[in-house]
Amino acid sequence: MAEFKKADSMLEWFDQRLGVINFSKVMMTEYWIPKNINFLWAMGALLMMMFGVLLISGIFLLMYYKPDVALAFDSVNYTIMHDVAYGWLFRHIHAVGASVIFLVIYIHMFTGIYYGSYKKGREMIWLSGMLLFVLFSAEGFSGYMLPWGQMSYWAAYVITEIFGGIPVIGGDLVVWIRGNFYVSDSTLTRFFMLHVLLIPVVMLGAIAFHFYSLRFPHVNNEAGEFFDYDVEAEKYLAGDKKGSKVIPFWPVFLAKDFFVMGVFLIFFFYLVFYYYGFAMDPVNFDKADGLKTPTHIYPEWYFLWSYEVLRGFFFEMFGISGKDLGLMAFAFANGIFLVMPWLDRSPTVAPANQRPYFKIWFWLLMIDLIVLTIFGKLPPTGANAWVGFASSLSFIVLFLALPVITTLEAKKLGAK
Repeated sequence: MAEFKKADSMLEWFDQRLGVINFSKVMMTEYWIPKNINFLWAMGALLMMMFGVLLISGIFLLMYYKPDVALAFDSVNYTIMHDVAYGWLFRHIHAVGASVIFLVIYIHMFTGIYYGSYKKGREMIWLSGMLLFVLFSAEGFSGYMLPWGQMSYWAAYVITEIFGGIPVIGGDLVVWIRGNFYVSDSTLTRFFMLHVLLIPVVMLGAIAFHFYSLRFPHVNNEAGEFFDYDVEAEKYLAGDKKGSKVIPFWPVFLAKDFFVMGVFLIFFFYLVFYYYGFAMDPVNFDKADGLKTPTHIYPEWYFLWSYEVLRGFFFEMFGISGKDLGLMAFAFANGIFLVMPWLDRSPTVAPANQRPYFKIWFWLLMIDLIVLTIFGKLPPTGANAWVGFASSLSFIVLFLALPVITTLEAKKLGAK
């Protein structure tokens, strides 16, 4: 046995035991982060932490949940909530976590758009991130059905019905997804399998790929300036930490992440203990009844914007029915973010506040998404329906106009 001298740090301890691999060199000199980045860059770490929280709390709930239409509702609302010690806590953690993780996802996603993190050289990072967004959405939707409450049942009915609008195969596809001609026990079994096995496994692979794709380009910074990472790293290692524009990933950058995570956990557990109700729809505390339709059906808050786009087109246009227009708009809304790297024609990699036209476009998009989310939960009657139509149409127009806007901006800024 080789003898190891006393290590002065954790990194040195790893160096001694990994032998040919210089752990501290890998961590300190190959992973450098721009110094001037704010707390918004910690959202990725928060997502990893929340994924772990949901995974652990979900495993606990899985011990007592019954994926059967006759038992599912009671297993959640009585067995877990009343009979199991601290079962209520794990359910609250899981329910609040499912909502909060989408808040973090949206912050992470629109931070990337604001700072141009999808620009040339980073397309794969963006595409892998959008794949994760789709997977998280599928995971959230499949999990929403499992309590087998009224809103769970009818939300599943409405969402699965959307696939019926696909030409030729739509009707058969709906039956295949449900496992029946209506939402039933076979549907619950399918969604249970997707939620606890198939989607999480795919998500783990997508997360690994997303992190691996970060190796190719460097992380962009708040100022949007370009600099030589190797030169700046040498400055840092030479002792000029103040003059260097980069910091090492470990331990300096991660220390910032840990601080943000600590503050976030205070906020998270405050919601878990005192305001968990926002993550649980009151209608969902009534057992699912296929013969009793709720007065107003709507999904969880994080799907409201796309749901409003779906129902925003409620009348015929150009000989196309409102239902078909809504389905096309819904497909557009859920697919358009994938092609952001190619819609933005400006080669400028800079925050939105340094791009005069894109800045206006970005904030108009934010306002429109907020309006869509608010009206997505309101009954689509009277003035609400017309506001929904206008905001849905605005969403589509904004993205169709983006290539033109960014082309004009590039000419104005003199970009080549």
